Amino acid sequence: MMQIDFDIIVFKENETYVAYCPELDISSCGNTVEHAKGMLKTAVRLFLEEAEKMGTMEDILEEAHYVKDACGRWMPPKLIATELASI
Repeated sequence: MMQIDFDIIVFKENETYVAYCPELDISSCGNTVEHAKGMLKTAVRLFLEEAEKMGTMEDILEEAHYVKDACGRWMPPKLIATELASI
């Protein structure tokens, strides 16, 4: 399986920690921040393994706005900022 980079955003819903990958729109959860992040990494790995098997990996990464660098490595879109806002 190819290696790709992705962002992890973690938030809390009641007593559960939710880890979210915005680039691939995948999330998972756990009892702690580290557990949620580990579960998300597993979910992303399984998703990408299945995409490779199906031959849809490049289509998925292009749709998620990944681009190949000069070395052929897929680079994720850059997460610039997050903030909590109110109106």
